[in-house]
Amino acid sequence: MSFTVAVAGASGYAGGELLRLLSTHPEYTVTTVTAHSNAGQTVHAVHPHLRRYGSLTFQETTAEVLSGHDLIFVALPHGKSGELTAQLPENTLVVDAGADHRLARSSDWDAYYGTPYAGCWDYGVPELILADGSRQRSHLPGSHRIAAPGCNASTVILSLAPAVHARLIDAETVNATLSVGPSGAGKSPSVSLSAAELLGSANAYKVGGIHRHIPEIEQGLRQASGTDARVCFTPVLVPMSRGILAVSTARLSAGVTAAQVRAAYDEVYAGERFVEVLPAGEFPRTADVLGSNMVSLGVAVDEHTRTVIVVAAVDNLVKGTAGAAIQSANIALGIDEAAGLPTEGVAP
Repeated sequence: MSFTVAVAGASGYAGGELLRLLSTHPEYTVTTVTAHSNAGQTVHAVHPHLRRYGSLTFQETTAEVLSGHDLIFVALPHGKSGELTAQLPENTLVVDAGADHRLARSSDWDAYYGTPYAGCWDYGVPELILADGSRQRSHLPGSHRIAAPGCNASTVILSLAPAVHARLIDAETVNATLSVGPSGAGKSPSVSLSAAELLGSANAYKVGGIHRHIPEIEQGLRQASGTDARVCFTPVLVPMSRGILAVSTARLSAGVTAAQVRAAYDEVYAGERFVEVLPAGEFPRTADVLGSNMVSLGVAVDEHTRTVIVVAAVDNLVKGTAGAAIQSANIALGIDEAAGLPTEGVAP
């Protein structure tokens, strides 16, 4: 069975990655793409690497243009998709790659975004273990509204969910420092740097508890444990085009051993096709997952400070955004969860 697909905001980084992955998907056929300033241009003119789309042209982003498809991906800037998606047919699967429908608490949205709250949709992180022991994927079959995760947020959540679920760490002592490529900040990044400055420097940004992914991380860890989490999160822009290397730490609970930590991660992610836990003493590089839908995790315990350390590598445009969106759509539509999604990276 083939599903017709529309992609709104397809001229940006996330939209372009959606198009790349969808171009070889065995069940999905992209028939409509939309953009704002690039409306009227062909896909190939904006994304020269996407030759498969031939003369397919970006249209204006309206509900009328998007309606009539089996599946709609929305890759618009934060605060821009809520009004649009409210106009789309209720029986159509819509996956929002922006932030507008990720947060369950309107107070969190108000504190970090300041635009009208658009409500909360099913969260598109299938592997997330929940407090009752089930997985988030159980909420996705048959869903018509899915919020794809923030790339930084899902990386930290998947890094620490097994530990908070098993009460192995103090969830109010979480620190996460993420090295991210500029594509993670979008085509209109919050840090303005010239090419020379970016190539020659690493720059922390959104420092001091103000990054918009913080409430999403805390929400995900709360879903995993049933208790509140408190996260100190600092992203660092580094000179690589794409990728995230996340170092997440938290204080171990009293009496917890390194063996218990290792067992928790092995148990939670056993059988997951897109999450790998590396052998003890091994830690991932962003190059290892480039172009893939994988999360690669290395886990260690610092006995001197009684701290768990999880190093995670993801491609922010695949597993961090577009891959997670497609993976969740696959589940919702009842097809193979891994359809169209690469597990192998590309050589650096």
